[in-house]
Amino acid sequence: MMRGILLAAGYGRRFDPSGERDKLLMPLADGRPVIWHAARALCAALPGSLAVLRPGQAERARWLAEAGCEVVESAAAEQGMGSALAAAVAASRDADGWVVALADMPWLPVEAVAAVAAAVDGPERVAAATHGGRRGHPVGFGSAWGPRLAALAGDSGARELLRGADVVLIESADAGVLRDVDIPDDLGR
Repeated sequence: MMRGILLAAGYGRRFDPSGERDKLLMPLADGRPVIWHAARALCAALPGSLAVLRPGQAERARWLAEAGCEVVESAAAEQGMGSALAAAVAASRDADGWVVALADMPWLPVEAVAAVAAAVDGPERVAAATHGGRRGHPVGFGSAWGPRLAALAGDSGARELLRGADVVLIESADAGVLRDVDIPDDLGR
């Protein structure tokens, strides 16, 4: 079974350097937060997806569970995206592969998640969504990538692993595969 992984452990310091406002908990037009929308898209395409959090993030965990995610708390996730991804892969070693999405991408189209998951048709396969020639998210990895993903540490994510890899690019008509929330102005774009 292909497993979705939502990386939701980040601090969001570019959004609010003081740390007072959590960008992932900021509401969108329907009143639900950024994190719920990103999680819902992933879980709609891949039920039983995992979301990685740092310990003690009860509000994030509540929204993730409401969206359908299984929450994985990892103290190592405090070290960065690579450590968070490694924790999720370690928690789902029996998967046929993983589709990795970011919690600050609330406009991620369900269709793009499903298309990337479908493109991972073998253990060595890597696939990623694109829009207008730019690679975005999600990114899918076949099961052979598990040991390399589980060995990631710190803030170095899978981008380094992908250098030189043969990545199947899945064009999406929806720019949501590129759009994220880095600063407050991004919420209203």
